[in-house]
Amino acid sequence: MDINTTIKEIKQSFRLMMDGAVAKSMRDKGLDYKLNWGATLPRLREKADEIGKNYDLAIALWKENVRECKILATMIMPADRMLSEVVDIWMEQTPTQEIAEQAAFNLYQYLPYAPAKAYTWMASEKELYQLCGFHILSRLFMNGQEPNERGINEFIDQALAALQGNSIPVKKAALSAVQRFAELGLVYERIAKSAIKRANLDFL
Repeated sequence: MDINTTIKEIKQSFRLMMDGAVAKSMRDKGLDYKLNWGATLPRLREKADEIGKNYDLAIALWKENVRECKILATMIMPADRMLSEVVDIWMEQTPTQEIAEQAAFNLYQYLPYAPAKAYTWMASEKELYQLCGFHILSRLFMNGQEPNERGINEFIDQALAALQGNSIPVKKAALSAVQRFAELGLVYERIAKSAIKRANLDFL
């Protein structure tokens, strides 16, 4: 079956998952997709499991300006086959906070070069890039990946900048990453606490 036919069938399956209340609540929050069926994430995950990992299909789905297609693309893309340049293109084309978070959780945290991307994005001027960077690091810390000394300093600097910034989503992502960092062990907890204290942000 060719990819266009497959995509057509996938899109038809979204109709069955349609949830008007979810779609409306997203529109009310300003999440404006060209097409949004309001399919819930568990339903999309089931669909992804049914399809399995598929590089070409993921690339084709991502090109569709449809919320569900983009999320599904992040779920079926094999992380070990995704080139760094493709990740950069996807990141540039990421339309909303939801898609950025889904990409970080479903895909970017598993990339072989995930830490490098996370550190680059965390230092970006763009809000969605920062958000993605902190979410990836949160996941890596949760999985017990410890940064080296340079990584620690860079992470703490960027996290403090984010926590003192104006973007609520980025603040939340940075705070979550700092908490995960502190959970890596006593030394990390002390580093996090003293940094937070220095910045007069005492909440750890």
